[in-house]
Amino acid sequence: MKKKLVVATNNAHKLEEIAAILGDEMELLSLNDIHCDADIPETADTLEGNARQKAMYIYENYGMDCFADDTGLEVEALNGAPGVYSARYAGENKDDEANIDKVLDEMKDVPEEKRTARFYCALAVSRPGHDTVTFSGTVEGTILSGRKGGNGFGYDPIFYVPELGKTTAEMAPEEKNVISHRAKA
Repeated sequence: MKKKLVVATNNAHKLEEIAAILGDEMELLSLNDIHCDADIPETADTLEGNARQKAMYIYENYGMDCFADDTGLEVEALNGAPGVYSARYAGENKDDEANIDKVLDEMKDVPEEKRTARFYCALAVSRPGHDTVTFSGTVEGTILSGRKGGNGFGYDPIFYVPELGKTTAEMAPEEKNVISHRAKA
């Protein structure tokens, strides 16, 4: 029998990406799978803090091994923004498209050589009998002035990886999973 691991998300894209990275070594469960409909706090001022909060919440309330992440896009020209606010950069009830529009609008006058950015992922793992452990990973790139590609989610259509000559939204999932911030973490 495979070991069960709760992934503290209901984001189907994120769950698919994590499953592809981890392979079939474990049975991954979403928050829906464990009937968790709580609004898990993400009140920390860092991505690591939010990942720890989510992982510990599941462990403390459900007693299950938990894998949680918090990921942010950090844009140098925006002083590291959207960062910890990446998922809600355009507002609490906004979506990926609104977030991308806001970044593009804020960067419309930024020259190409100053459009450096990175995806940063903080992971936390909570398991019974162990301390919560955190890991991190990054992928470096630049922000385009418009969208390219139809794969991925979040800021993928505007995040360009120079070494590969394409956005993360232009990459096949298998290709993205080799270089991604989440895979590195």
